[in-house]
Amino acid sequence: MSKIRITKKFRFEAAHALYGYDGKCKNIHGHNYNLFVTVIGVPIRNKSNVKCGMVMDFGDLKEIVNNEIIEKFDHSVIFNKNTAHEKLANDLVNDGHKVVMADYQPTIEEMVMDFANKISSKLPDDIKLHSLKLEETETSYSEWFAADN
Repeated sequence: MSKIRITKKFRFEAAHALYGYDGKCKNIHGHNYNLFVTVIGVPIRNKSNVKCGMVMDFGDLKEIVNNEIIEKFDHSVIFNKNTAHEKLANDLVNDGHKVVMADYQPTIEEMVMDFANKISSKLPDDIKLHSLKLEETETSYSEWFAADN
């Protein structure tokens, strides 16, 4: 059976700041992120299955990514919880803002690794995460490939 890759694109908006960074990104700023999620598997061949011919229902993939990534990160401010941003984060939360306290510096490199772990753990056993691409701007993105990890 041939393995096939399918990809779904997601969008979310978020702000972040890179604590201790020596450039402009040390300041809180926002991005319109694009996340491309590619999974790989063998299309279902059982003709009695309503999902016959699909590797995975795009709706099922959308539910996983929305639950694990989009709902948590969309319209949030992302900080590294191991920095002095903790006080600022607490002040924002107390004022009603959505804040994500990550275990890492919120670069797109670290974010894409976090997203890969979150998504992989929720996929059905016969479907594997093949790759992720996280665009931060029109000209800047990071990629994660299962084959590299």
